[in-house]
Amino acid sequence: MSLTSKKRATVISLNLSLGNYRQFQDEIIAAAKAKQTGSVCFANVHMTIEAKFNSSIAEAVNGADWVLCDGVPLLWSLQWLYGVKQNRATGLDMLPDLLQNAEETNVSVFFYGSTPETLQQTIDVCRQKYPKLKIAGTLSPPFRPLTPEEDEEVVKQITQSGAGLVFVSLGCPKQEMWMAKMRGRIPAVLLGIGGALPVLAGDVKRSPEWMQRAGLEWLFRFIMEPRRLFKRYAVTNSLYTWYLMKQLIDGNHHSPYKTSIHS
Repeated sequence: MSLTSKKRATVISLNLSLGNYRQFQDEIIAAAKAKQTGSVCFANVHMTIEAKFNSSIAEAVNGADWVLCDGVPLLWSLQWLYGVKQNRATGLDMLPDLLQNAEETNVSVFFYGSTPETLQQTIDVCRQKYPKLKIAGTLSPPFRPLTPEEDEEVVKQITQSGAGLVFVSLGCPKQEMWMAKMRGRIPAVLLGIGGALPVLAGDVKRSPEWMQRAGLEWLFRFIMEPRRLFKRYAVTNSLYTWYLMKQLIDGNHHSPYKTSIHS
């Protein structure tokens, strides 16, 4: 049975979930309380282009139960292609909101990925901000690929923890591939939150709200890490613009369609 039956609309390579922010939160919490297996991807320009050139990534992301618009350019694209005004749902916003919601609804959470130091800082912050939140566990896996035995141990540890929400911080596209592999094996909702944990822990500063509203978070990150991000933004943003224009010109932007991704 599907977790949800939602409208989706395609932008370049991704089938984006349509709906409002609160609706997505409520659906995710309901699935977590029911211990249903599911996954959430937070889509941006980088993920869209990764999926365009790698069918395995596209399959992993589009197979998720929720593919939410994290990047502002995707919101603009939905409006240009379909006339849809979609709510933004970033991992950075959804993480603290879901933690608060989980505290209020007695849903336990698990943090998977990142570094041991960041995970400990995350626990400390959660204990301060969400004192009644049940933290079922944390795990920082090695950067190398896991052996089949290690993989099974991860599944066992998370499952036995009883967590309803699993926040996955492995980076794109590694976390999306991992969540797709875990579908049906872990009875919880997995959320690929990328670098949201260091922000929650206070190690990394987020852009000012006016930059977020203007769709300039990428510029803020670029200013913070120009060497690491120059190639990604120069190449990825150009490719995104090209493929979006191509979709517009080709007329491949009919009305958003309703679909049930999983049965």
